[in-house]
Formats: sequence, C-alpha cells, structure tokens
Amino acid sequence: MSNAIFAKVTGLMRHPLNQPVLVLNRLWQAVNVCTVKRALSLLFQGHAEVVFGDGSGSFQTFTFYEWHDFSQRSNHSESERVRGVSFQLRVPRIIVLSFFDRFPKKEVKFTRHNLFERDRNTCQYCGQAFDTNDLNLDHVVPRDRGGPTTWENIVCSCVRCNSKKGNRTPRQAGMRLIRRPKRPKWRPFVQVNVGMNPPKSWRQFIDLAYWHVEIGEDVR
Repeated sequence: MSNAIFAKVTGLMRHPLNQPVLVLNRLWQAVNVCTVKRALSLLFQGHAEVVFGDGSGSFQTFTFYEWHDFSQRSNHSESERVRGVSFQLRVPRIIVLSFFDRFPKKEVKFTRHNLFERDRNTCQYCGQAFDTNDLNLDHVVPRDRGGPTTWENIVCSCVRCNSKKGNRTPRQAGMRLIRRPKRPKWRPFVQVNVGMNPPKSWRQFIDLAYWHVEIGEDVR
C-alpha cells in the first residue's frame, strides 16, 4: 500500500463520523457499538438520546436538538466536532435507545478458544493449569463410542491425562472429571475490536472481562 493511499485510509478511519459510539438499551445496559454517523441518524429520528457525563459519575440525556444547543455552548477540540453547512455538533460518545429494553440474543460460539476459556486452561482430570499449547480437547465419551462433539462432551486435558485415558471413558480409565462439562452461560456482551482502547466514559457501562469471549474458529 502506497503512503498516499495509507494516509487516505487512515484519514477516513479518524474522521469523526467513523468514530465508535456505545449504544445502551432503555435499561442503560450496553448492547452494541455503532458509528457517529449512525448515532446521529438515530438521534435525529428520535430513536435515541445522547448520554453525557460530567466526570463525577452523573449523566444527562439530550435529544438531538438539545444536543445541538449544548454543542454550541461547550468547548471541544476539532476532532470532537461534526460540521454541517450552517452548524456543528459535538461528537456523541454514548447514546441510549428509546424503544429497546432487551439484550440482543447471542449464543456463545462453540470454539476451541471458548472451550479453553470455559475450563480456564485447566486439565479437567488432574486439575492443573497449563498453557494452551500443552492442552488437548478430549471427548469424554470417545467419538467411536458415539460421543458427540458438544459442549457437554468435550473438556480440556493435559497430554499426560489424555494419554492415560486413551480411547476410553473416564470410568474405564479409572479417572474422574473435576467438574461436569456444560454449555457456558456467559451474559451477552458488546462486540468490539479486542485491541481497541475504549473511551473513559464507556467504563461505567461495560464489563471489560467479556470483551474477548467470542473469538476463534469453530471446532467441529
């Protein structure tokens, strides 16, 4: 990529309209991330209001026109402005939806990464924690004995325990699971780029521990 093209693409990414905005449902729970452009559209249509904090933990909400008036009175840098033909708006960082009070329905993907997350990189036979490179995914009931490839039949196991168990059930191998494998019940979370640094104003609404849950390729 040439320097000119790179500069152009980088400039587009930094454009105020492409910056991220945290979306809250009507219960003030984080449900999504959208662009400033999308947020302003929702505001103008009356489907959302801006949430603005004063830094002390208190928040106010603004309709589109209230936000317009507030923008004229407040001081902010050029990167925090969206300019129109005859007016300018302060870039909103958080919006709250007026007609949505649910979390989006999301299932935890059945992936190798999430299996390691569920079992906390711990062998489910000996109870020791290992690096992911030193763990296998074991079918509790072997596949050639009818064992399915599901959350309830796959666990993390170390190389030693995996070799000891072999192509047998835990009972046949004289081994016991430290816990019964289950489908995880992690709560819904906001899908954002893992490497992104969230604005400070988001922190009260997001539990950072859930940002990296749904990644990786399906294990089938």
